Amino acid sequence: MTGPRFVGLDLAWGERARTGIAVLDADGRLDRSTSVRTDDEIAEFLGDYATDRGIVAAIDAPLIVPNESGSRRCEKEITAAFGRFHAGAYPSNRGRPQFVPEPRAARLARRFGWNVDPETPVTAHVALALEVYPHPAMVTLLGLPRVLPYKGKGRRTVASRQAAFTELRDRMEQHVGALLHLGAHARWAHIRSEVATATRPVDLDRVEDEVDAIWCAYLAWAWVHDRGMLHVYGDATEGYIVAPLPPSA
Repeated sequence: MTGPRFVGLDLAWGERARTGIAVLDADGRLDRSTSVRTDDEIAEFLGDYATDRGIVAAIDAPLIVPNESGSRRCEKEITAAFGRFHAGAYPSNRGRPQFVPEPRAARLARRFGWNVDPETPVTAHVALALEVYPHPAMVTLLGLPRVLPYKGKGRRTVASRQAAFTELRDRMEQHVGALLHLGAHARWAHIRSEVATATRPVDLDRVEDEVDAIWCAYLAWAWVHDRGMLHVYGDATEGYIVAPLPPSA
């Protein structure tokens, strides 16, 4: 192995909703991506990557949730930093059934043998899982004034979501497209086509988690190759989130 490989998971809290998943090779190029539902489907898609060493997995889902109620400190810190950009964090606690007896992300990390402490050195013999939050990272690293409204929420129309998706796609191609080799990847071309031809909300829903997973995989790459752009909010005891600092005023 020439270096760590990178996994991105836009992980649903339960197994009924879709989970986006993406893999980058050691050079940061997009290898493959899709969306699935169950833990077994995640394991099947990852193949040997699931239990290989030298893996960094960036997961958009709560990983360490010790608090019985309220929000974790890291969520409060993210909201204080990014709330004005509409990128505050949802509260997670053990009062929610999804996190008892453990969060799904923690269950997967235990299944695959992924270490969950962000202080863990990245070596060829270690697999590491990090909790990340894509939206604050998009604001800072893609130069956005606020989170783009591409998600299927409220009364957003297909046309408005298409416009937001198009801007997100263009900014990703501008900022990370060369590294990830997005322009040369058939799956990225498929995502572009799905967005452009969408006529129903479900047409966009099919790809939104996959796009987030590709972005998560990029954050895993940045953790190894450009650590200075990322900050750890919280810690491995109380729970943490990896994201950039907010843009300067």
